[in-house]
Amino acid sequence: MKYVDIDKIYQQVPLDKIPWNIETPPDALVGLVRTGKVKPCRTIDLGCGAGNYAIYLAGMGFDVMGVDSSPTAIRFAREKADRVGVTCSFVIADLLGDLHEVQGKFDFGFDYELLHHFMPEDRETYVKNVASLLSPGATYLSVCFSEEDPQFGGKGKIRETPIGTVLYFSSENEIRELFDPYFSIEELGTIEISGKLGPHRAIYALSGRR
Repeated sequence: MKYVDIDKIYQQVPLDKIPWNIETPPDALVGLVRTGKVKPCRTIDLGCGAGNYAIYLAGMGFDVMGVDSSPTAIRFAREKADRVGVTCSFVIADLLGDLHEVQGKFDFGFDYELLHHFMPEDRETYVKNVASLLSPGATYLSVCFSEEDPQFGGKGKIRETPIGTVLYFSSENEIRELFDPYFSIEELGTIEISGKLGPHRAIYALSGRR
């Protein structure tokens, strides 16, 4: 499997040209806040990138920690938080590692357009790690590309993007089976989300930590 250095992308590609770096928080996240399904609490943004969504939540009163494996992305996130004047913490950590850098438990965790960067052989480790960070009863939101997505060739479970990343496109059943050992799924479905190259079909999963 081709390995892509995400930090190198952040070093070499302008932020406005990175496909997943969208400053406007997504409807899937905003909707949870607006409806009160998720209220201000200790929150972890998994694969936070340049910190856009962590900063949004911090501005809404959440106590947020953003985690990403890219030191360059974390630097961008810290700089933006300082510029806009919100308080949140950002940590460099490998989400497939032991996560010793992340302290404490969280009441809400989310990954938005992260899970499709992990191949099936790494996903169980990732979900186990996510579960270890969340308190019992915590809410977990995951949004990842569906196998029904028309982008990047529109077929096949594994597709390469123009920026060079290699992604895995899931089915709803795969997501259900992946999360079931640790989470009670409350909502699971395929939705349309916006993207810089056009809309995507994505799997929306809202769960509670068992």
